[in-house]
Amino acid sequence: MAGWRELWHLQFLGNELGAWTLALVTFLVTFTLLPVITGFISARRRRLISHGPPRVHFAIDLTALLIERTSRSFLWAVAVWLGSRHLTLAPRLERWLTIALVLLFWMQAAMWAMAAVRYAIDLRRQRSSGPDTLLKSSMEVILFAASLVIWGLALLMALGNLGVKIEPLLAGLGIGGIALALAVQTVLADLLASVSIALDRPFGLGDFLAVDASSGTVEHIGVKSTRLRSLSGEQIIISNVELLKARVRNFGRMRERRALFQLAVDYDTPVATLAAVPRAVREIIEATPDARFERCHLLSCGERALQFEIVYVLANPDFNLYADAQQRINLRILERFRALEVSFAAAVPTGVRLYGPPSPTPEAGGQQRLL
Repeated sequence: MAGWRELWHLQFLGNELGAWTLALVTFLVTFTLLPVITGFISARRRRLISHGPPRVHFAIDLTALLIERTSRSFLWAVAVWLGSRHLTLAPRLERWLTIALVLLFWMQAAMWAMAAVRYAIDLRRQRSSGPDTLLKSSMEVILFAASLVIWGLALLMALGNLGVKIEPLLAGLGIGGIALALAVQTVLADLLASVSIALDRPFGLGDFLAVDASSGTVEHIGVKSTRLRSLSGEQIIISNVELLKARVRNFGRMRERRALFQLAVDYDTPVATLAAVPRAVREIIEATPDARFERCHLLSCGERALQFEIVYVLANPDFNLYADAQQRINLRILERFRALEVSFAAAVPTGVRLYGPPSPTPEAGGQQRLL
């Protein structure tokens, strides 16, 4: 027994062998137990997610997610710190150990914060009705801005915990930030514009935009620019600042499509037959699926033709559905007008005017000749 006591109190590298034994046991138990706990919680959460959205309180689910996002380097640091509590280390070694632990802690804290931000975005997407393309398109910008803030704060907090006076550093960063902002003001303007787009969300991925003379479908909303895919196939890249300055027409937000077209009728048509035209057009449009008749009037008497103006609304704004509906209406009008012996004025242009992107895009009609 006395031999064991002497061995227990034997000095080794400034500490008794018993202290080294306790430190080693504490390290092994901690480094073994913590990964087992995090692995169990992570597996349990993945099992719940595989059966659908977790039916637990969001705070509990978030806590489980943060435990799952804990890195093994941080668990190793915790085990080393707990084990070192049993030892008396040299001041220099203690200082280096403290620096490593502080940096690892704040790095892990930043990872937890980023995981919480992503969790909040996913939670918002799950609670939204239908696919939230606006949130999806702005997520990259939100995560980029959040990462700058979170990692910057983590670095400052780590330096403060290590005894570095951050007040002069903040002052120097402020002056340097002003100089840097003046040097890269164009990039910063695009960055702020992207944040504005992410917060205001005037358009999302998949929306068809008409921006000045350019038009296309939104493919990507980045930190500096937004990319559109035109109908002819090329990619259009527009800086976010220029995009916010321009007048943007977003046809992806159309809930219905309103179409206006005109019919030019010959002056030789009898008045009684002209009076029957609005009723005939109304019957044709009301018989068209998803079409809502608004009006049909003889609005003007031109030099060579009588102009009827017809307006109807399609419940579905899809252009292909509009094209099918307009084709059906045109054929039925030709058939009915021939039965009524109504003659078109061939010399006067007739067509369809839509509330949509300019021709020849498939989302719009532009002018479409009836005859």
